[in-house]
Amino acid sequence: MTGSPPAQLLLPLPDTALAAQVPDLPPRVQRIYCNRNLRMQQIQLIGFDMDYTLAIYNQRAMDRLSIEATASKLVARGYPRALLTMKYQPNFPIRGLLVDRKLGNILKTDRYRYVKRAFHGTRQLDKEARSRCYKGRPVRPGIKRYHSIDTLFALSEVTVFAAVVDALDLDGAKLDYARLFDDVRACIDEAHRDGSIKDRIVQDLPRFLIADPELPRMLHRLRSAGKRTFLLTNSDACYTEAVMRFLLGEGRADYPSWSSYFDIVVTSAAKPAFFTERNPLRQIGMPRKAEVSELVRGCIYEGGGIVEFERLAGMGGDRVLYVGDHIYGDVLRAKKGSAWRTLMIIQEMDDELEAVERCARDVSRMDSIETRRYALLDAMRERQGVSKALQRRLDAAPDERRAELDAARLRLRRSLERLRAQTRAHEQEYSDLAERVERAFHPFWGSVFKAGSELSSFGEQVESYACLYTARVTNLARYWPEHYFQGPRHRMAHE
Repeated sequence: MTGSPPAQLLLPLPDTALAAQVPDLPPRVQRIYCNRNLRMQQIQLIGFDMDYTLAIYNQRAMDRLSIEATASKLVARGYPRALLTMKYQPNFPIRGLLVDRKLGNILKTDRYRYVKRAFHGTRQLDKEARSRCYKGRPVRPGIKRYHSIDTLFALSEVTVFAAVVDALDLDGAKLDYARLFDDVRACIDEAHRDGSIKDRIVQDLPRFLIADPELPRMLHRLRSAGKRTFLLTNSDACYTEAVMRFLLGEGRADYPSWSSYFDIVVTSAAKPAFFTERNPLRQIGMPRKAEVSELVRGCIYEGGGIVEFERLAGMGGDRVLYVGDHIYGDVLRAKKGSAWRTLMIIQEMDDELEAVERCARDVSRMDSIETRRYALLDAMRERQGVSKALQRRLDAAPDERRAELDAARLRLRRSLERLRAQTRAHEQEYSDLAERVERAFHPFWGSVFKAGSELSSFGEQVESYACLYTARVTNLARYWPEHYFQGPRHRMAHE
């Protein structure tokens, strides 16, 4: 061999050092959580709902406004004027509840639709009362008797309904709960239609909306990575214009208007019907019968359906990611009615994560108690088997053996009593801890995702239909636009 030996390369090489760097995960409240693996590299079109997705509302101010508007309209329908001044509890309801229109109850169910917690008005029903009402059987949310509370907008209708049930029950009035709830819903719908709510919001946007300064940057980051974006909202064009101008501003060199952040803007979409029906798509400002042949950036459209939308957008299926807050109208229907991937915005995540951390020690203790309780129950069953065998021997024993066997049976009985006492103590401690954990999440309903040790019906829907979920839409900016979201490995009970 001739020549000089090759020069020794210095390690680490700059390129390999860069490749080896793994970015830190964002703080828990800023993370996006994954139920189903999703490669952002394959996503080419990202759509957003507006209300409670891009536009985050001040919930206290919104509840107050909705309650006032609803109460005044109920009084106009003949309900007592006391509704205008009575005390309401806006912190009473959470998402994922069912209203029993027949009995006037408000329910929280587990993933199997068994009632785990129930209130009549704001009075909690005990286990015996729940059993009398629902016979230990699962409820059927799809029938007319039950109404699902799927959005944060709908919380105020539960607040009003529960307060009126309390007040009129106290007066001894005979109530038609179904009619009362239908009247509450009709009044809220009317308040949205006639401007009692939306006009007030538009007149004082800073009071009702929480502007996220990271929103423009997040949208720009996605677009800079080659993603196309669209807005798909049930709100009408005028309201959408006012809200989005407030959130995104106007006059930037690269984005001269709020609509320029999106390749497509569709208002008055009538979701969930958008995903199931073939409604016509119309361009705002054009004759109603004018046919839309292409989707132009900067134009605003209304109506439409997913089939026509995908055809005009030139894209569909699992290359589309839709971001929304409504478990039924945005997430479930998008998943069932199309192959779109889904990201759900759950504003309550901040409180949930804080509570998870706060009661982590109690939950760990509950797990330990559960393991110990199973061991105690096994030991009790073993001794009960021995006791039965001993009784059979005692019945057949001659007189000279009976005293000995009787003493053994007494020792066994005492051992069983000690095990029962330990089991009762463990069960009481577990019950006390479970109640404390529930209160750490919400004073009336506990965790929005859990019902006791099971997923709640809401938690089950999130797990089943939301590919991803997070607290706010701008958490997308915490991740590389080509990020690979990978869910936890699922384990069955035998694993």
